[in-house]
Amino acid sequence: MNQQKRTDIFSRLQRQNPEPKTELLYDSTFELLIAVLLSAQATDVSVNKATRLLYPVANTPEKMLALGVDGVKRYIKTIGLFNSKAENVIKTCHILIAQHDSQVPEDRVALEKLPGVGRKTANVVLNTAFGHPVIAVDTHIFRVSNRTKIATGKTVELVEQKLMKQVPKPFLQDAHHWLILHGRYTCVARTPKCGSCIIEDLCEYKEKVE
Repeated sequence: MNQQKRTDIFSRLQRQNPEPKTELLYDSTFELLIAVLLSAQATDVSVNKATRLLYPVANTPEKMLALGVDGVKRYIKTIGLFNSKAENVIKTCHILIAQHDSQVPEDRVALEKLPGVGRKTANVVLNTAFGHPVIAVDTHIFRVSNRTKIATGKTVELVEQKLMKQVPKPFLQDAHHWLILHGRYTCVARTPKCGSCIIEDLCEYKEKVE
């Protein structure tokens, strides 16, 4: 795919959704961090359902720590892998209090040292909370990038590297959200909704399957 096509694709996505946002519900950087940590192998809908009840009770590292592992589990038991996630939440709160004055660090290395926080989660927090022009490649972004040919690669790491180089700079800040939403609602896994896709004529997936 040439760069003009990429520019046209992101221009259309921008016109359709000028201010894209995560679908995770949160009111603070700490709440965002915990929500993203819980969202691994889970839907945003299921996470929001749990955090609607959890955050009114525990919306700071100190309050979360006071719940303890078993207390957190009671609120997130409907989410996949809730046992290990509850343990990671509590361990993360310990570190935030002890090492970061109860604040979420605006630093990739520090974020990735938090239990349950990998590169993808760190990228979401850096992008959504702190405005860094980074892209967290999840299953939706990986699929859309490869299918459309915006950025192809056999690994998440390679797709992220290519996106960071090939997404036109004016769109880099919001590319993460546009690609996720496009993959979630239009360029879905089993049967992409090509007929209602606003970038169908620019996408190179159709050319491949014809």
